Amino acid sequence: MAHQRFGNQEFSCEIWCMFLKSIHKYCKAENARVSYYRLCESYRDEFGTPKQRMVIGLGRLDELPDIDQKLLLADRINELLKGEPTLYKSGIDQTVEKLAHYFFRQIKAKKKIDKNIDPSGDIDRVKLSTLKNKDVREIGAESISYQAFLQLGIDKYLVARGWDAEQISLASTHVVSRAVYPASELKTVSWIKENSGICELTGYDPRNLTKDKLYGISKKLYLEKEGLENHLSRCTNDLFDLHDKIILYDLTNTYFEGSMRGSKMAKYGRSKEKRNDAKVIVLAVIVNTEGFLKFSDIFEGNTTDHSTLEHIINKLNQRNRYTSKKPIIVMDAGIATEENIRFLKADGYPYLCVSRSNMKNYKANPGCKPVRIVDKRNQPIELLRVNVDNDGDNYLWVKSQCKAEKENSMHTQFAERFEEGLRCVQNGILKKGGTKKFDKVWERIGRLKEKYPSVHKYYQIEVLQEDKGIVTELSFERKEGMQPSARAGVYFLRTSLDWTDEANIWAIYNAIREIEYTFRVLKSDLDLRPIFHKSDDGSMAHLHLGLLAYWLVSTIRYQLKQKGYNHDWREIVRTMNSQKIVTTTVENEKTDIIKIRQCSEPSGAVLLVYEKLKFKPIPLPRKKSVWHTGGFLKKDRSVNQYIMDG
Repeated sequence: MAHQRFGNQEFSCEIWCMFLKSIHKYCKAENARVSYYRLCESYRDEFGTPKQRMVIGLGRLDELPDIDQKLLLADRINELLKGEPTLYKSGIDQTVEKLAHYFFRQIKAKKKIDKNIDPSGDIDRVKLSTLKNKDVREIGAESISYQAFLQLGIDKYLVARGWDAEQISLASTHVVSRAVYPASELKTVSWIKENSGICELTGYDPRNLTKDKLYGISKKLYLEKEGLENHLSRCTNDLFDLHDKIILYDLTNTYFEGSMRGSKMAKYGRSKEKRNDAKVIVLAVIVNTEGFLKFSDIFEGNTTDHSTLEHIINKLNQRNRYTSKKPIIVMDAGIATEENIRFLKADGYPYLCVSRSNMKNYKANPGCKPVRIVDKRNQPIELLRVNVDNDGDNYLWVKSQCKAEKENSMHTQFAERFEEGLRCVQNGILKKGGTKKFDKVWERIGRLKEKYPSVHKYYQIEVLQEDKGIVTELSFERKEGMQPSARAGVYFLRTSLDWTDEANIWAIYNAIREIEYTFRVLKSDLDLRPIFHKSDDGSMAHLHLGLLAYWLVSTIRYQLKQKGYNHDWREIVRTMNSQKIVTTTVENEKTDIIKIRQCSEPSGAVLLVYEKLKFKPIPLPRKKSVWHTGGFLKKDRSVNQYIMDG
C-alpha cells in the first residue's frame, strides 16, 4: 500500500511503491504559485531507513484538471511498470491513457527503474572482476531461535501488555542473542554489530544498540516474569498437546564473582560448583517430562533445598488451580524430607522420590520376583518390590550395574587418596622436624577422615606413643569382612503411587534426568554461571533472561527429538551457524553498482533441521539495490533504489 499526496492531503492507492507528489513553485510569468507533479518511489536503504526518490517529473498536468484523473494517471503508469499490457485500454480516459504511455516510454528510455522493464527478466551485463562479497553474518541459529520466539507468541503477549514495536524488537534481539551467543551485555553488543544478522530478523537498528539498552530491556522483561511463564506454559501445552501429568522439581545455585556486600539475595551457602569462597543464589524450577518450564523462583543463597517445596507447591496451586487429578511430584532425596512428604500427602499430591534413609530393615514383597530391565545405555537394572515396617508408602529396591561400577571406582580412588594421606602422616613421624606429638598426629588423621568420610570406616588405624606423648609408629590396615561393593549401586525409590509395574515406577523417576539436563543447559550453554552483576535487580534480570532463552531452546529441541534428531543445543547452534547472510556487489556495463543482500542456501544438515522444525529455510527475502552513478536529479542524492524480490 502506497500513498499519493496532494499538498497536505494523502490518498491511499494500491500501486507498486509509487506515489504522486505535488510541489508548489512561484511562476513569474503568471505571477502566482502553481503546482508541479512528480512520480516518486518509496524505498528503504540498507539500514532500513525509509526514503523516497523522484522517478520522473510530470509537469503541471494541465491536461488533467481533476484530481481523480491525476490519481488514475499514477495508477496506469504503475500498471505499465508492473508489466501490464501496453495496449490502450478501452473504457478509460484517453487523455490519461496517452499521458501514461508517454511517461512510461520516458521512464524506460531513461532507465530509471530496475524491475520488469526488460521482458527477458532481471538480467544485466556485469563486470565479474568487480564482484565482491562483504558484510557476512551468521543467520541460521538466529533464524530458528527467532522463529521459535514467534511460535511461542512472546511478541503477541508483549503487544497485549502495551509494549511498543521498538521494545519488542529489542527484547527479541536480546533473548535470541542469549540463546545463540550467551555472553555479557557488552560482548553481546559487539557480537550483534559485527557477527550476527539477528537485527535484520527482528528489525531493530543495530546503530542504536548499547549495553545499557540491553540491561534496561532485561529488567523490563523481568517485570513480566509471572505473566510470561503462565503464557508460555499454556502455549507449549496447546502447541504440543501436553498434559503435565508428571512434574519434576529440583534446585540449583550459581555463584557471584564479586563481594556483593549490598545484596539481600546473595549469601554464603553450599555451592554446587564447589565455590564455597563465593556468595551464591538459589534457582528453583519445576519442569515437565518434556523439558518445558512450568514454574521458577529465586531464593537467597543460604536457603536449604528441602525448605522450598511447600512455598513452590503453594505458588503452583495458585497459578494452575488444579480441579481434576493433580500431577505426580518427582523430586530428589535432598528435598524428600519427612516434613515435605507429610505436606504432599496432606495437599493431595502423589509423589516419587529417592529414600533418604539407608533402609537396612526391609524385606522383599511376598510373591514378587526381581525384574530385570535395561536403561537407555543398555545397562542392566534390577528392580524388586520391598516392604518397610510401619511405613504405608511403597518402596522399590533398585540396583544399577552402571551406578555400582561408578561407586566402586570412586571408592577405590578415595581409598587410594586416604592411604596416601596416612602415609604422609607416617613420613612426618619418621623424619626430623615432622609432626610427632600424639594429639597432633590424631588431628591430622581426623582431618583425613573428615575429607574422606565414605572410606575411613573400612580401615583400622593404630598409633603407638612413648611416655612423653611422642608417637613412634603409625600403622593401618583394611578391615576384614567389610566390602563396600556389597551395597554399591543400590538405592530405594519411595512413592505414594499404587503398584502398576516396577519398570513404570523406575521410568517415572528416571525422568528426573530431564531437569538435570535443564540445569546443565542453563548454567553452561546459556551462561547463567557465574553472575557478574552487582545489584539484585540485575541478577534477577540475568537469571530470567536465561530462562526465557531456555524456552526457545526447549521448544526447538522438543520438536527435533520428536523427529529423531537428538543433538544437544551447542551442536545445533554449530550446525546452523554455517548458514550466512551476505552482501554481494558488482558493477554493470553502465558502471552502476548493483548490491544484493541474501541468505546463503542451507546445506544438507541445516536444511534437515529446518524441515524437521517446519521453519522457513530462507529467513529473509532477497534484497537488491542499485546505485545509479548517473544520478536522477542534481538536487536528489538519495538515488539508492531498494527493491524487495518476491
